[in-house]
Amino acid sequence: MSRHERVEEAIRKEVSLIIHDELKDPRIGFVTITRVELTQDLRNARIFYSVLGKEEDCKKTKLALESALGYIRSLVAQRINLRFATELMFQEDHSIEYSVRIEEVINKIKELDRPLDSSDEAARLNTIKEERKSEPKKNLRKHKKI
Repeated sequence: MSRHERVEEAIRKEVSLIIHDELKDPRIGFVTITRVELTQDLRNARIFYSVLGKEEDCKKTKLALESALGYIRSLVAQRINLRFATELMFQEDHSIEYSVRIEEVINKIKELDRPLDSSDEAARLNTIKEERKSEPKKNLRKHKKI
């Protein structure tokens, strides 16, 4: 693991601990710090977070995190010994919602592909027969030209 990755992980852990243990803002909901992207010079960090709850909870949490940004930055600078205090930016992470949506779609597909019991199979065959009866008949014989 490179130094860059270790610093990213340290920032992720510290920010998570600060949010859960030291911030007393009632606007902050159930927040999970999912990942941190750090620039190569370690001066800027983008902190991705997800919030469990409704859209309104997400907006309140975003406002609370933005207002506490300076406090969080100073605590991170004290706890992680770097030459410069890293600039922090919070960004909402929608990947969890996206993965839940994908799982729902996969479950629907599995439900549609499940084997049918005999009564469902008979109904499906009757539907296919009715569709064939309503189709115009095609002349399948090919005529030879003389």
